[in-house]
Amino acid sequence: MRILVLGSGAREHAIITSLLSENAGHDIVAAPGNAGIAADVPVVALDPTNGDVVAGYALDNEVDLVIIGPEAPLVAGVADKLRTRGIPVFGPSKAAAALEGSKTFAKRIMDEAGVPTGRASRVGTIDEAAAAIDEYGAPYVVKADGLAAGKGVLVTPDRRAALEHAEYWLHHGSVLVEEFLAGQEVSLFLLSDGHTVLPLSPAQDYKRAYDHDEGPNTGGMGAYSPLPWLPKGFVDEVIDTVALPTIRQLAAEQKPFIGLLYCGLILTAKGVRVIEFNARFGDPETQVVLPRLVTPLSGLLLAAATGGLGELERPEFSDEVAVTVVLASEGYPEDPITGRAITGLDKLKDAKGVTVAHAATVAKDGGFVATGGRVLSVVALGDTFALAREKAYAALEVISLEGSHFRTDIAARVAE
Repeated sequence: MRILVLGSGAREHAIITSLLSENAGHDIVAAPGNAGIAADVPVVALDPTNGDVVAGYALDNEVDLVIIGPEAPLVAGVADKLRTRGIPVFGPSKAAAALEGSKTFAKRIMDEAGVPTGRASRVGTIDEAAAAIDEYGAPYVVKADGLAAGKGVLVTPDRRAALEHAEYWLHHGSVLVEEFLAGQEVSLFLLSDGHTVLPLSPAQDYKRAYDHDEGPNTGGMGAYSPLPWLPKGFVDEVIDTVALPTIRQLAAEQKPFIGLLYCGLILTAKGVRVIEFNARFGDPETQVVLPRLVTPLSGLLLAAATGGLGELERPEFSDEVAVTVVLASEGYPEDPITGRAITGLDKLKDAKGVTVAHAATVAKDGGFVATGGRVLSVVALGDTFALAREKAYAALEVISLEGSHFRTDIAARVAE
């Protein structure tokens, strides 16, 4: 197939790596990509949030499938522009992508569909925020209603910090104050063609910047898959109580969800609850889910885009485990320092069971330079979590980026 992948992060690099691993002769192009992606496939400099430009390129180049990686093009309605021109696209419409673009919308859909989730209040003023914060009590959970690049959520025992977070995001729109839910978190990806869903393997990511879940929230500092501690029947329960009710509610509202439904879940003492929905592959969970995928990814995504998931079996995954650790620039997430050289990557080209997904890099002087906060995802496969962790952290010792940092406890609990 001729495939266009929109995006420029480690998630898109992982998607492209999975497509290339099929050895099916796909003609893959990324837009705009990054330096690591450009080392694997051609890249084109077009704006992935401009639907007319993307559709024009896809038509001119006879693209068979467009895969939308990040949330911004989805919320901008790029998928709509492609579908109106008859181009198969993996990614929901602007209306359906509001599941991620508006937490208020997502809560309403969950309420209508009877999906288990925590209580929440939408507030528009600081006085309303203070009242809701006091009603729900500590730990306080305050979320920006719209897209916030992984930085809109604050969970804190500090009331003043909660109010300051609410006040900051109220300048950008409304805010949600939610009850705190305690338990283990799970990320579950489900492919949807608007009617049918097929699950991928569960994963767990690490949102806090530093070891022991300390520091500010980030876009994700690492992940692992599978989750050996999940109760039997967990995936089927999520399909029956979360995914299908949500998909059916959206279909009933003439907003069919075609793409990747990311369910951010928590296992509480009262059962599974939804923390949030995203409308695309998660980052960094994609980096550990796709390397274990045995079923060809291209066939799954095309079937979702063209309404054919009902004809497919559930995707198969290898018995290997996967761990990814994110290398971040100095100062991330508050104020990352960019423009510094990355060295050592050439020494990992032949490392067995280790790959590096680029998130924020450009090529310069025969090497790479960091251009953002989360720079690289080091991914390792192994027969055990202990072995996968050993590979991942050994690879990180080879890579050099001045001032960079990474968590040292990714998947440590399951490796014991």
